[in-house]
Amino acid sequence: MSPRGPSRRSACIRLAGALLGLAEAAVLPGCQLLPAPGAVGVAQQVAPGVYLVRGAHGEIGPDNRGEIGNAAFIVGPNGVLAVDTGVSWQQGRRLLATIERHTGQRPRLAVLTQPRQEFLFGATAFQAAGVPLLMHRRAEQVMRSRCDRCLRQLQQQLGADTMQGSALPRPDRLIDGSTPLDEALIGRPIQLLHLGHGSGPGDIGVFDADSRTLLAGGWIDHLRIPDVQDGDLPGWRTTLDRLHELAPRLVVPGHGPAGPGPRLIDTTRRYLDQLEAAVARELAADTSLADIAQAVELPEFAGWDQYETTHRRNAAIVYLRLERVLLLQPSPRPAPAP
Repeated sequence: MSPRGPSRRSACIRLAGALLGLAEAAVLPGCQLLPAPGAVGVAQQVAPGVYLVRGAHGEIGPDNRGEIGNAAFIVGPNGVLAVDTGVSWQQGRRLLATIERHTGQRPRLAVLTQPRQEFLFGATAFQAAGVPLLMHRRAEQVMRSRCDRCLRQLQQQLGADTMQGSALPRPDRLIDGSTPLDEALIGRPIQLLHLGHGSGPGDIGVFDADSRTLLAGGWIDHLRIPDVQDGDLPGWRTTLDRLHELAPRLVVPGHGPAGPGPRLIDTTRRYLDQLEAAVARELAADTSLADIAQAVELPEFAGWDQYETTHRRNAAIVYLRLERVLLLQPSPRPAPAP
């Protein structure tokens, strides 16, 4: 029977119904107000001793110098922890200057939460200043496999001047799972969290127990569409469920402003659930891959940054994944003859 035949349609309808149930079961956020977002590129204290340096809106391009990812730092009585390092050597140098201006010291460690270009290529500026670099082993493997190409593309997109001095970093320390940082490092309890393959392989979150603030890296974006290209959606949902159990008071996302932890966790979960359910419905209706990007509309997220780019691409990615699952299902056996 053709993959477009009745058995496929009925399987798609069952899948759509199950995914729609997931989307409807997601907990609605409360009415808490988000903190007033700080200016792009300026350090804003979002919790006691926790600072966010906001990334810019839009796609990577000359106008924003590619500086679209958030960076952060946590200040303790013994020192400073930096989280993510920017897209270029130059941004890395500016982040270091910002940290020194606010704290009078350089970080004692820099953590890379994910192997994405907007968080990555400032790391060598930190290392040149004597700041060691930490990332997950799997993220380091992904970085090695593809980020030389990312760097060449950035040099073409942003120009040689913007990317001058930028290079692929070599981490000084690798971790293989969740681990606490030595509390003596900065003088406050910090937990590095790896909860399996969620938004990407080797993704890390940083949890500050004193303020109950989660620096969520790739797990959560806010007011910007999450990119599912590297994500495992079931694993991502499991990660978000475990973050609910962690109960952070505040979440600093990988992109966008900080906000109340439960609200941001739930909003990311709703996007993933609604995306997958909507794609499954279109698959059940025999919508083609060529049409899926424009067919999947999610009104709740239509005003988010990158809806017309990342969201459209997400729809195509999820379509191909769901279609593959359906094609790998065994064909139903014919009924025995009477």
